[in-house]
Amino acid sequence: MAAPSRRRNCGGGAVSLWAALLLVAVALRPARAVSEPTTVAFDVRPGGVVHSFSQNVGPGDKYTCVFTYASQGGTNEKWQMSLGTSEDQQHFTCTIWRPQGKSYLYFTQFKVEVRGAEIEYGMAYSKAAFERESDVPLKNEEFEVTKTAVSHRPGAFKAELSKLVIVAKATRSEL
Repeated sequence: MAAPSRRRNCGGGAVSLWAALLLVAVALRPARAVSEPTTVAFDVRPGGVVHSFSQNVGPGDKYTCVFTYASQGGTNEKWQMSLGTSEDQQHFTCTIWRPQGKSYLYFTQFKVEVRGAEIEYGMAYSKAAFERESDVPLKNEEFEVTKTAVSHRPGAFKAELSKLVIVAKATRSEL
């Protein structure tokens, strides 16, 4: 005589149907992509002309970071833009800096804008950390932070820039 089955029969294979539906739902759900930080090198070019550099990050390039500037003196400098998102894709970071520390260019203007998010933290530095030296922040009166940008304050900005850091949170979309 066969041992009694512990599986409940919920009427005509309902348990089997439920298991099949669950497997289909799991298989068809969108894959959750976690953005690895991405760093891209670019040239900051002097000459007094306004230049821009931008990158996207997040699922479907949800977030954009745009660095717009004008500078004078010297020659091109290698800078980097690093972007990343939080695991839940609700925050992203944008860091722009000169890896060698201090820039020798004279910046007449700068602005970093974010799209797809609102800034929760923004900071600008006259000197980026290099070897044993630390970041040196700009004075608060030299730059301003709004919901979507970090930019120089005309007349107060002393033309020294080596690093910018932004942490932003996804904007809520209305249904």
